[in-house]
Amino acid sequence: MKRALPVVALSIAGLIPLWRYAPSSRTTTTTEVAAPASTPSSSSSSSSSSSSPSSSASSSAAASRVVQGSTVNTSKGAVQVEVTFEGDRISSVRMLQQPNHPQTTAAVPKLIQETLQAQSAAIDAVSGATITSDGYVTSLQAALDAKG
Repeated sequence: MKRALPVVALSIAGLIPLWRYAPSSRTTTTTEVAAPASTPSSSSSSSSSSSSPSSSASSSAAASRVVQGSTVNTSKGAVQVEVTFEGDRISSVRMLQQPNHPQTTAAVPKLIQETLQAQSAAIDAVSGATITSDGYVTSLQAALDAKG
């Protein structure tokens, strides 16, 4: 009986931090990487821009399309991407929602860079951020499917 009271008291003291623990709220962090501007279409539009700058700006704006992927809830937090297309090419990817986690912060630029190189959702997961990578690919594929 002498040991029971300290065991119960210490058990309760150990459980208090667990009861007070609140998981991090959904943090919206945006990260964007744009493709290099050395594509043939941009060089042809730059030659026409010297004759009529306002018409080329409106034609490039009309050719770009922004599509949001679905929100994927992972065990680390929500993941959602926004993809900008220039014609059929992916010109940039931006994270609308991502977990506030160190591995995610390090993985997102790598995922975006691989997407711009592959021009599809067929990319490798980043080691150490597998859950976020899977959510990213799912949201990216949803954006690609939505574009049609």
